[in-house]
Amino acid sequence: MLMALTHINQQGDASMVDVTNKAVTSRTAIAEGYIYMQPDTLKLVEQHGMQKGDVIAVARIAGIQAAKKCADLIPLCHPLALSKVQLDFELQPENSRVRIQSLCKLAGQTGVEMEALTAVSVAALTLFDMCKAADKSMRIDGIRVLSKQGGKSGDWSADG
Repeated sequence: MLMALTHINQQGDASMVDVTNKAVTSRTAIAEGYIYMQPDTLKLVEQHGMQKGDVIAVARIAGIQAAKKCADLIPLCHPLALSKVQLDFELQPENSRVRIQSLCKLAGQTGVEMEALTAVSVAALTLFDMCKAADKSMRIDGIRVLSKQGGKSGDWSADG
């Protein structure tokens, strides 16, 4: 079933969705993404061996800041008063990658999927920036929403 695009008005122009009359509900979104790197680079990340310091700690802060600035980056996003932003990092040496997961939460009139995706994206970009001197072949991949809860459309999960 195809849904109508919500950010297009009747004339076909880009338009910010009016959420004035939407109910304030608890809303949560979880997103993930991966950054692939050489095994030696991953080992440096794990051992805090990068010249720039603890790259995971810096990427966590960058992801949190990015979620809070999502409306400044994506033109039709609403500015949101996030009540929780959490980023978790899992080093996966068997796949030579770092898995990044974000959780964004609020009580509001619109969802937080874009904030969760932005948090993961900027955290991955920060890792890339901080590790690029050691590994120019890194690849960011698999950024997606895993689940969302709340709002008029209800709960959704990538796993069905």
